[in-house]
Amino acid sequence: MNPFWSMSTGSVRKRSDTEEKTLSAELRTSPLRGSAKKQLPSIPKNAVPITKPASPATSSQSTNGTHASYGPFYLEYSLLAEFTLVVKQKLPGVYVQPSYRSALMWFGVIFIRHGLYQDGVFKFTVYIPDNYPDGDCPRLVFDLPVFHPLVDPLSGELDVKRAFAKWRRNHNHIWQVLMYARRVFYKIDTTSPLNPEAAVLYEKDVQLFKSKVVESVKLCSSHLFDQPKIEDPYAIIFSPWNPAIHDEAREKMLTQKKPEDQHCKSMHVSGLSWVKPGSVQPFSKEEKTMPT
Repeated sequence: MNPFWSMSTGSVRKRSDTEEKTLSAELRTSPLRGSAKKQLPSIPKNAVPITKPASPATSSQSTNGTHASYGPFYLEYSLLAEFTLVVKQKLPGVYVQPSYRSALMWFGVIFIRHGLYQDGVFKFTVYIPDNYPDGDCPRLVFDLPVFHPLVDPLSGELDVKRAFAKWRRNHNHIWQVLMYARRVFYKIDTTSPLNPEAAVLYEKDVQLFKSKVVESVKLCSSHLFDQPKIEDPYAIIFSPWNPAIHDEAREKMLTQKKPEDQHCKSMHVSGLSWVKPGSVQPFSKEEKTMPT
């Protein structure tokens, strides 16, 4: 016998007269059901449905769309996917590294190879909204304000909203922001500038504009070895050339080693050929005759 049922039958007590009257009243008021169906007990009048406590963070994010629905797990996945896209794009001269303390902050640096800003090395920080990808576009702020029509001369922030007036989910990505930040140094746009002086000089006096750009590039280079403004283990830090450390790393980067397995593969061809040597007819493999 089932121990549950044996326990239940053993603990039966005799009902009082009040319980008998209550039971008979419930039987009269409740509709008749088939004997084959199971009935659930009635819910007490004072019962309160059990719900999860609403945290202040969840309520404050109720208007943030997807972020409110999926929480930090979706945000972390989105940022990881965005960084993977950045790595796959291999933007020339652009390097980024997510912060150790917050995935919503990325450290980066842009190397300008040619053009008006040649030899420029500009460090920057990308600030991603906490409701990404449903919010505004990420912000990009240079560590030192660069003399450029689209860079704020006081805060160093790049006018990203010029290219991304409305951030569209699944259409716009952070790698596009980085590509735009690189492109502004090669293709100068002076419409609605954040730095009117730079825009006017570019239109009216290109030589003076070039001299200002050279000064800005030298200023950024002079502060290249400064400690990061934000204390973070993953912040990008430059150090002076040290032959004891950098020579070996430089040789490894410049030396193109051929993998041994690739070398062996080129020397030995594996697999079967279904074309007889000297013929272009498929399935003409030369059959070997067994000696008799």
